[in-house]
Amino acid sequence: MENHKEHENKEIDHSKMDMTKEEHAKMDHSKMDHSSIPMGMAGHDHHKMMIEDFKKRFWLVIVLTIPILIISPMIQDLLGYHFLLPGNSYILFALSSIVYFYGGWPFLKGFVGEIKKGAPGMMTLIAMAISVAYFYSSATVFGLKGVDFFWELATLIAIMLLGHWIEMKSVLGASKALQLLVSMMPAEAHKVNGDKIEDISLDKLLKDDVILIKPGEKVPADGIITEGTSYLNESMLTGESKPVKKEVTNKVIGGSVNGNSTIKVKVEHTGKDSYLNKVIKMVEEAQKTKSKMQNLSDRAAKWLTYIALAIGFGTLATWLLLGFPFVFALERMVTVMVIACPHALGLAIPLVVAISTAVSAQNGLLIRNRTAFEESRKISAILFDKTGTLTKGDFGVTRIESVDKNYNSDEVLRLSSALEQSSEHPIAVGIIKKVKENNIVIPKLEKFTAITGKGVEAIVEGKDVKVVSPGFLRENNISIPEDAYSDAAETVVFILIDSKLIGFIALADEIRPESAEAIRIFKKNNIKVLMATGDNEKTAKAVSDKLGLDGYYAEVLPHQKVEIIKELQSKGEFVAMTGDGVNDAPALAQANVGIAVGSGTDVAAETADIILVNSNPQDIANLILFGKATYRKMIQNLLWATAYNVVTIPLAAGVLYSSGFVLGPAIGAVFMSLSTIIVAINAQLLKRSISKK
Repeated sequence: MENHKEHENKEIDHSKMDMTKEEHAKMDHSKMDHSSIPMGMAGHDHHKMMIEDFKKRFWLVIVLTIPILIISPMIQDLLGYHFLLPGNSYILFALSSIVYFYGGWPFLKGFVGEIKKGAPGMMTLIAMAISVAYFYSSATVFGLKGVDFFWELATLIAIMLLGHWIEMKSVLGASKALQLLVSMMPAEAHKVNGDKIEDISLDKLLKDDVILIKPGEKVPADGIITEGTSYLNESMLTGESKPVKKEVTNKVIGGSVNGNSTIKVKVEHTGKDSYLNKVIKMVEEAQKTKSKMQNLSDRAAKWLTYIALAIGFGTLATWLLLGFPFVFALERMVTVMVIACPHALGLAIPLVVAISTAVSAQNGLLIRNRTAFEESRKISAILFDKTGTLTKGDFGVTRIESVDKNYNSDEVLRLSSALEQSSEHPIAVGIIKKVKENNIVIPKLEKFTAITGKGVEAIVEGKDVKVVSPGFLRENNISIPEDAYSDAAETVVFILIDSKLIGFIALADEIRPESAEAIRIFKKNNIKVLMATGDNEKTAKAVSDKLGLDGYYAEVLPHQKVEIIKELQSKGEFVAMTGDGVNDAPALAQANVGIAVGSGTDVAAETADIILVNSNPQDIANLILFGKATYRKMIQNLLWATAYNVVTIPLAAGVLYSSGFVLGPAIGAVFMSLSTIIVAINAQLLKRSISKK
């Protein structure tokens, strides 16, 4: 990569604390330089610092709230005990002042930030309630006739701090995705200077430099092979399931992994021009676009703020116009204002998020983006990456067949393994893996030779054994068994002993056994199932036909996957993308819901909204059911959290005053507490609704 300059860390104040996860992602990424290693690290660390800050404030407020509750006259009247200290009201004032200015500081700063943006929300509502409660209560200490709200102030701030702490812990910034993409590149390159090899850092690597790449090393830059032949694993970059053979004049991609042979490469692209960095840019841009989504509870808080302000000041004005004393009118207004900010609203969404996140994890889902999870109920089309998602991502043995009664399938596998044990070819790797799974002892061999372009040959246990391609059989007039090719996605090798065919082994990137059932469930729910893969047309069609997909896209490049999703979205589809490789990262970010399988790269997981821990496609069906259940609970909790306002705010304002009834602060507090309890219990019921799915 180019010049790794240090990431500029700008100070961010606490007014940003009420941001959603998507806004944090946007804030972090907008300051990134693609050539810098930190890639949003400052924003990510700041997010963690904010979580720690809320935690500290919460615990201090809890410690102070306990004595405030004990010595509050209103609580004593409710519980029927009397415990008044000398200077009781002044002690309450002192403790509550600390709670208000220290515990309430994030909300007061957040209120300023929302007003500057002209977008009042939860912070405005909280700041308004705690400020009215604090200043009115303080006035009662120093002579104003009325009842203090100090205990209400303390519990409100404590619960709001808890809600925001839970909320922020459940969602961390998405900037890690870009850090992980960059980490795929090695730190150094082996530059070739004549007969000497010099290790240099990537920022010193220039176009047209020749570099040496040893077996097992990551390719440090895009380039063209000038010397050597090897198999490169590009699965994390291109989606191709098996290592690709690369020879002189072939291109290699920075970030791919070299096989078992040393190669020399002439550098073509470094830094910002590299393939990997282009992927990084696409991920960043897609995440920025998605960060415009609004939080449901913020919208509810915004309207509740307008309503509370209108009714509160309307109450004050009405009672004054009716000729009542200012103190009476003020108490009515304060009661309305405090009741209008229910404790429950601060917990309504965070509690559901925390519970759904935990329970979903137990069911194989890790939720990173709560908004995407909530909206998964809208999914109308799912685009799968084939490799590692619908398939296992390994080039493994699918069939072993014997055509000679003297040799069973285990013998066919055992004898062929002797020739394949030292090879780096993906077919050989697949055969050896199968041998190890079956606990077969690999026999020794003698006189090993390669049959150019056709296979290998050796003496094993006194027999002349060959493992060859179908081309070798055709050249030597040996008939290919009719059942050799049962699947267009398979590669088949044939085993000969003393020039006689004894059997064959078929290999393929195996389809996951759960894929067919998952696709059946999607279709039952009227969800279109499509596949986009970097694999060839023949393989893609075979997988699509076998699983009964609604369509497929073969030989797809990363930017084309993004284009496919954009095209589907332009047709009104709500698109989910499921993948596991770096090539899927931009598409995962562009999709309405990005789902990464856990067996894939860390990059894909960090770019996705939701991660399938068990890499099981059926978990996506569960995801949709979980999303619906979670959304229902969110709506129910928001209704519970605000419904009592419909009754209590008019009563607090004094609409029944002529009948002799006015809702006092104590009764209003009971209603508010009841609302909080109902929200908490309802959120807990989510566990049962998910377990039934």
